[in-house]
Amino acid sequence: MLNHSPTPCIAVGIDGSQSALDAALWAIDEAVHFGVPLRLVNVVEPAEPALNDPGDLAPRMAAAEVAVRNALTAVESTKRPVTIEAEILQGRPVQTLLEAARSALILGIGARGLKHATQGRIGSTAAALSAAAHCPVVIVRAQRPHGGHNRAVVIELDDTARGGAVLQRGLDAAKRRNAPVFVLTPARMHADVQAQWQRRLAEWQHRYSDLDITSVSTQGGGLDYIAAHADSIQLVVVSRERRNGLGALVGAPGNAALRDTDCSIMVCEPHNAL
Repeated sequence: MLNHSPTPCIAVGIDGSQSALDAALWAIDEAVHFGVPLRLVNVVEPAEPALNDPGDLAPRMAAAEVAVRNALTAVESTKRPVTIEAEILQGRPVQTLLEAARSALILGIGARGLKHATQGRIGSTAAALSAAAHCPVVIVRAQRPHGGHNRAVVIELDDTARGGAVLQRGLDAAKRRNAPVFVLTPARMHADVQAQWQRRLAEWQHRYSDLDITSVSTQGGGLDYIAAHADSIQLVVVSRERRNGLGALVGAPGNAALRDTDCSIMVCEPHNAL
């Protein structure tokens, strides 16, 4: 089941887990919005050279076929007008997914991969992809039905020089979802930086006048705020180069704080990669 194309797409890593299916379903709206295919990618690791057992690959390839077919069925069952591509590749998961997503607009991955589902933590694959991909990486959590309120998009900013690209990513995502926006900024800023930020915020509020944009000052990074409000947040948008590092948010601390929510995280690539 191979259908590789270098054209723009929304790519999703498929590993047979329920979390990967959630990521595929989440990605449908993105693919429809951008008018690009939804590409489902499964990576089968090669056999260890020491084992020298070609037969070891066959059952893993069969499992990959099942995983991709289940994802195809889940996406098709939504009856959304999306073109679906699927490919099964062999290689190391991180490097192979990075290469497969080279032309992607967004790379989606489940918050809990198959190997880590019982431990309840984000796998190292998701963290490594977030740190190296050429496009935004979205770590997707299960989407559960919610009552009437419209959940927010939260954008974490910690540096005005890098913040413009992250802010635009987040505001565009909020506009597509018609969601309120909370922009998190450090509580401690020099007066001139604070004034510059307020001017830039006013510009963005004017540019996105149809959005409800609120600035929130936070102490010591945004994780505490995100954890406290996770049930009312649908997406958190952060920079790969966030001051406190990605590990606190997409690693064990963030996963522990968000594990019982469906709050997804978008990690934006550096500005010069846009």
